[in-house]
Amino acid sequence: MVELSEMIRELRAQLTAAAAAGADEALKFDVGPIELEVTVAVTKEGGANGKVRFWVVEAGGNGKYSTSETQRISLTLQPTMTGPGGTATTARISGAEVEGER
Repeated sequence: MVELSEMIRELRAQLTAAAAAGADEALKFDVGPIELEVTVAVTKEGGANGKVRFWVVEAGGNGKYSTSETQRISLTLQPTMTGPGGTATTARISGAEVEGER
């Protein structure tokens, strides 16, 4: 299992890499809303510094968590990039046209 925050962090890294790889390309794509649907297991640690964590359950997992202990959640993320002066702008991914691409 992977923590929900780690999954979102990896998604951010992949989108950032795609944007950087095509920064000098003429063809660019605006990134629209990203919709994620994941099944999560919720765990809570006790004590003074107790934390609640959301773990993304892998498809075909070992069945460690029962149905009553998992939740299906949907997230819609609207990616933006920080522009000049700290202003938020629409995120763009660009790249060269690949032969046979439609």
